[in-house]
Amino acid sequence: MTTTSGAAGVDTRPFAPFEWLLARRYLRARRKEGFISVIAGFSFIGIMLGVATLIIVMAVMNGFRSELIQKILGVNGHVIVYRVADPFTDYDEATARLSQVPGVRAVLPLIEGQTMISSSAVTLGGLVRGVSEGALRQMPLVADNVRFGSLDGFDNSESLAIGIRLANMLRVTAGDAITLVSPRGAATPFGTAPRIKRYAISAIFELGMSEYDKAMIFMPLKEAQRYFSRPEQVDVIEVLLNEPEKVGDILAPLQAAGGPTLSFTDWRKRNETFFTVLEVERNVMFIILSLIVLVAALNIISGLMMLVKDKGRDIAILRTMGATKGAMMRVFLITGASIGIVGTIAGLILGVVFCWNIEGIRQLVQRITGTTLMDPTVYYLSRMPAEINVRETTAIVIMALVLSVLATLYPSWRASRLDPVEALRYE
Repeated sequence: MTTTSGAAGVDTRPFAPFEWLLARRYLRARRKEGFISVIAGFSFIGIMLGVATLIIVMAVMNGFRSELIQKILGVNGHVIVYRVADPFTDYDEATARLSQVPGVRAVLPLIEGQTMISSSAVTLGGLVRGVSEGALRQMPLVADNVRFGSLDGFDNSESLAIGIRLANMLRVTAGDAITLVSPRGAATPFGTAPRIKRYAISAIFELGMSEYDKAMIFMPLKEAQRYFSRPEQVDVIEVLLNEPEKVGDILAPLQAAGGPTLSFTDWRKRNETFFTVLEVERNVMFIILSLIVLVAALNIISGLMMLVKDKGRDIAILRTMGATKGAMMRVFLITGASIGIVGTIAGLILGVVFCWNIEGIRQLVQRITGTTLMDPTVYYLSRMPAEINVRETTAIVIMALVLSVLATLYPSWRASRLDPVEALRYE
């Protein structure tokens, strides 16, 4: 026993080559240790799929949020300016003042109204927005996505620009005519008569958001003033900013330029509930899917515990030959951590590659199964977006690595505490 104590007193440097050699041999289990190898394989697959799933789901939710914000801000103003009590007749002066504020890209007076839309095939409801041609040109989401017809000469025509889904439902195309019916018509001795007028379709656009594509109609501003009986006035002024995310910084200068008679609200307040729900859902999904990685880490613990029990005789012999407790602990720590680290890296690669090709994968699954994944009428968007956040992905990888290493500590400690005398007593 004196020799053993002397040998044990001379510790090798941490993570010496023989420790890596032993760890590699334990990972390549022999036939009689096949069950342990199966557990290690399941642990590897669990961590890989857990990390990949977390990366994919977080990227898709980030993509949904970014796409929805882009679509919402591409059609609606970043700041909405309105007058509460009196008709908004001095909109030209307010537009000029607001245009001078630094950070403002465009100021768009507009009129909004609900109407019934009728074609020879069907009658539907829609939202008419009266804007000038210049205002439409300031909205790239509309101006750059005209699929049929043209916006040229929009101000000087009694025509409409409608969404492609609305056009399909009405079964019309550019050049055809549709009828608008508004309850805000002319006042008569018998009450207000609905206003009915027929318009040609000059342009059909596709925004990529089904709610807008099936309900949005653009009408020239002057024509909208006549149609909705609002001569020389508008409903609101929409302000477009160079940096919509910094709307909080520019709101005060806009209020100062607009004056006390105008009220202001921004896009965050108008969609606050919607984006709050998205954020809560995103956080809950992260917590739930993290449990996959945690379960895989627990599999590492069970696999290592079985390996330690199976290798008890080997550990005892190594200890009597001079291997220290620290060396034995590091051998099993390397064995377990290798499963977690390799699984995390494989999951990272799988998740990133999946996100890069997610739309193609969606279409392939649709063709194979014959079903519709991510129906635009339910999910608003016509394609599946994925946006990988580097900071978020790094946090997922670090979490998986930390859980994998922590899972190896207790089995490794048990291996280092194994008493050689007890292990070899009945050998």
